Amino acid sequence: MSAIEDIYAELDADVSEEEFREAVEEKVEQMGGLADEETAAMLIAHDLDGGEVETIADVEPGLEEAKFLGKVTSVGELRTFERDGDDDAGHVLNLEVADESGSVRVALWDDDAVAAVDELDAGQVLRVKGRPKDGYDGVEVSADRVEPDQDANIDVDLSGDGTVESLSLGQSDVNLRGAVLDTDEIRTFDRDDGSEGRVSNLTVGDETGRVRVTLWDERADRATELETGQSVEIVDGYVREREGDLELHVGERGAVEELDETVEFDPEAMPVADLELEETADIAGVIRSADPKRTFDRDDGSEGQVRNVRLQDRTGDIRVALWGPKADLDVGPGDEVFCADVEIQDGWQDDLEASAGWRSTVVVLDGAEPDRGGDSAGLDEFEDGTPATAGDDAGDGSTDDGDADADDGGHETFTGTVVQPGDPVILDDGEETLRVETDVDVHLGQEVTVRGRHEDDTFVAEELR
Repeated sequence: MSAIEDIYAELDADVSEEEFREAVEEKVEQMGGLADEETAAMLIAHDLDGGEVETIADVEPGLEEAKFLGKVTSVGELRTFERDGDDDAGHVLNLEVADESGSVRVALWDDDAVAAVDELDAGQVLRVKGRPKDGYDGVEVSADRVEPDQDANIDVDLSGDGTVESLSLGQSDVNLRGAVLDTDEIRTFDRDDGSEGRVSNLTVGDETGRVRVTLWDERADRATELETGQSVEIVDGYVREREGDLELHVGERGAVEELDETVEFDPEAMPVADLELEETADIAGVIRSADPKRTFDRDDGSEGQVRNVRLQDRTGDIRVALWGPKADLDVGPGDEVFCADVEIQDGWQDDLEASAGWRSTVVVLDGAEPDRGGDSAGLDEFEDGTPATAGDDAGDGSTDDGDADADDGGHETFTGTVVQPGDPVILDDGEETLRVETDVDVHLGQEVTVRGRHEDDTFVAEELR
């Protein structure tokens, strides 16, 4: 076997040996005798092999050509269109192709698209050669050549039903049941073809975790139709990656359907004491105090809003800034909440502060018990603290003697939620706060009724239940 034959045998290109030899001869003539046939053959082979990438994650719009191996995760519908100045109709078929590193959309055209309808199925492994470009939903590859590779194996799970924990990049036709944790408003954008697109988001959680759900175009309205706490099923979704996190997308083939049964959400949070500056974290605890909502003017002239609450778990407490629509959430002292994807920043007097912005999720747990790590996550193991209490205009937790209900014996009763255990105990009923002197152990978030009498600015409890 000659050197040219050896080089051609190692070549992974869609070119015949005759065409290869002709190219070698042309290269020798171009170089005016500066290269022999073997050198020219190596140069031609290098040019033909260009564009090979190791994984799909390496496919970028800047490449003139890309060659890669991938498993078909879904086959779209064949679409027909009219070309300008051409009587022949065009055809296009989109495939979703994935490997362990990610996924990419591959567009097949005309005869290749028509043939693929009957020849390609999800689960097949393909060798793809084409031109990458920026597409509607990430990188797309306009295929020049696609051929099956029956010997290759790619570890991508195509099973559709599952949990948040089981989601993996490249999955399609995903069915997922979960509870709606958060909803977002509809946003519009302009596409390259001049049309207007619409998008919105949900956050959905189950017993294994939570995931951000992106709803496109007609499906975007579902974000305005669903309420927090509603159990839903995502039907025919597909998994994408954004800024390092997996997202579940719902397009024209998918749906978000309401369920009658309840899907449990079991959050996992980081202890407040372990939070560090400039990290993104999930935290959970009981709201100890809540400030009124404030509005402000942005630099662009629009109006913004923010509300600060102080959240405590068993390891400490932290101020949480609720921005935008989250400032309107109906939360107050005694509510147990889960705050996902909050940014830990420098706060007032060098204290850490958690910022809950548009990418964050704030959920009222309604009795659910999050896993905060450590030996125990019970509310009764929260550390005592001495915060200023919401509703206390004087700043000392005092309340008017006449605000509690009095019985015939001159004793008064008051029912409220424990927003501060310890000495003194501070109760809040949503309208006022009460400083209580008692020897009974209570825990943060507990609703109790006290019976006793006022002495100065403290309520001495003779009975607590």
